Amino acid sequence: MRLIALSILLTACSSQSSKEETGGESMRSFPEGFQWGAAMAGFQVDPGCPTMAIEDCEDRNSDWYQWTTDPDLIANSGNHLSGDPLSMGPGHWELYPEDFERAANELNLTTLRVSLEWSRLFPEDPGDVDTVEDLASHVNADAVEQYTRYLEAMKTAGITPMVTLNHYTLPLWIHDGKACNDDIETCEDAGWADPERMIKAIGLYSGFCAMTFGDQVDLWATINEPFAIVLAGYMFPSAERTNPPGVINPALALEVAFSLAEAHGEMYRMVHAYDDNARVGGVPNLVAVRPSDPDNPDDVQAAENLDYVYNRAWMNAALKGEFDRDLDGVIDEVRDDMGMDFIGVNYYTRITAKYVPISLVPGYPMLNFFPENTWEEYNPGLGEVARLAHEYDRPIMITETGTPDMDGAADRVLKPALEGLLDAIDDGVEVEGLYFWSLIDNYEWNHGMDMRFGLYAVDTDTKERTLTGVGSAYAEIAATNALP
Repeated sequence: MRLIALSILLTACSSQSSKEETGGESMRSFPEGFQWGAAMAGFQVDPGCPTMAIEDCEDRNSDWYQWTTDPDLIANSGNHLSGDPLSMGPGHWELYPEDFERAANELNLTTLRVSLEWSRLFPEDPGDVDTVEDLASHVNADAVEQYTRYLEAMKTAGITPMVTLNHYTLPLWIHDGKACNDDIETCEDAGWADPERMIKAIGLYSGFCAMTFGDQVDLWATINEPFAIVLAGYMFPSAERTNPPGVINPALALEVAFSLAEAHGEMYRMVHAYDDNARVGGVPNLVAVRPSDPDNPDDVQAAENLDYVYNRAWMNAALKGEFDRDLDGVIDEVRDDMGMDFIGVNYYTRITAKYVPISLVPGYPMLNFFPENTWEEYNPGLGEVARLAHEYDRPIMITETGTPDMDGAADRVLKPALEGLLDAIDDGVEVEGLYFWSLIDNYEWNHGMDMRFGLYAVDTDTKERTLTGVGSAYAEIAATNALP
């Protein structure tokens, strides 16, 4: 574990890619020690176990379980829920040993990004505890044993884990998404809308995970895609994504964004307090940005503002401790207790910004843009967002990138995106590795099984895994550490 993690650190010593001839074919090599991986999230891949009892396979104590299974929530068309039963999922909670073997032996991967589910470890409210040690007395011991076996199986397969502490889901005892969907002002367990309770609780949970699994894990990610939580949960839930509580409250949404930054800081400190070998990073979802009309100064300014609000404001707070809570471009507060050891970058899309004369949220002057699209397949963007993250002077890991349109995606998406990333590396951007989303087809949040991202396609009835064309191409790239 420690030796493999050291190899990641040594990537900085060989940060330039190279070109070479192999069997008459020109190859562009990635830096020596570059880590090839895939990413998953527990809620999305755990359900669907073929033989395990369903009540053990499914985590029924999270807000996302409630969100995707509650009949009233499904019936509300504004929640855009597929209604697919979780039993359609890939059953990774039972089949993980085979999945790890495939990742190592068929895909040639050296690392996987996975998540711990807070609601599995703490299915019931631990009450008002103040220390990690007190919290430990409330843990679900069976879940600890399962996760210990899980991480040990990764080690046996030769896989280094990156563990995400919070990949969207929250325990029901701290977030009743249904009650908050009904009335965000009165729901008692309000999740991110109750920052004082949330930040303390998620910090203690993070410290517990570091204390319990720190001998098996060196790479920790705090919160996955904070701005996605904000947009789909509190500002603009849509058919593309709804997160619990699925309300439209822009002022609250922006408060939640900075609560998520404060929570990252608390998680960062608590993991380091209990794991001396930890490297801890955040995982923002960064987007490439363009103006609607590059010749229109207003649209150019709107694009710059979108870039600041979407890509930079959270990073400035979570990494540098610079909080601009009213998003006017002026720092209101500077804290010295924030930080990241690496930056995890999720990249999927480019957004086109069009100027609007009135701020979308009163009191926030930089919100003078309208996003003309929500999904654009733009492969050079992977290199662009890597360059953006490089400005923050931390090592970078591409913690997610992929596409739900897998037809021809090896040549259409994967290889062009990696070309752009190699261009950035050649220009001095320090990228330690890449995690493709996802290892296997998963339950894609409100879309259920309607969107497929897997390097392995999953039969929802038999749970059989079938290597995709993208999976074959990715395996070859990982084996050679080079791009044809």
